[in-house]
Amino acid sequence: MSVVIIGGNECMERQYIDTCKKHGCKAKVFCKYKGGLACRIGSPDLMIVFTHTVSHKMVKSALSNVTEETNVVRSHKSSLASLQNILMEYAAV
Repeated sequence: MSVVIIGGNECMERQYIDTCKKHGCKAKVFCKYKGGLACRIGSPDLMIVFTHTVSHKMVKSALSNVTEETNVVRSHKSSLASLQNILMEYAAV
């Protein structure tokens, strides 16, 4: 399963990727906005948006190319516990 994480804490980027890997998922993490974000996201199975640590511009850009097959989950908290709970629900190991 492919996962894209939008937002979150920049210092926890490696931990987000490792947590996704433990749940059998391949992850891309975008903590800061960079040009061409919509093109680099691709078509993931699950998109997690940490709403507390992300700009409106970044959310709008990320959600512009989301397909119907992509599950979009919004979480106000960007902790590892929140990520683990989301992955337990959507990525059955």
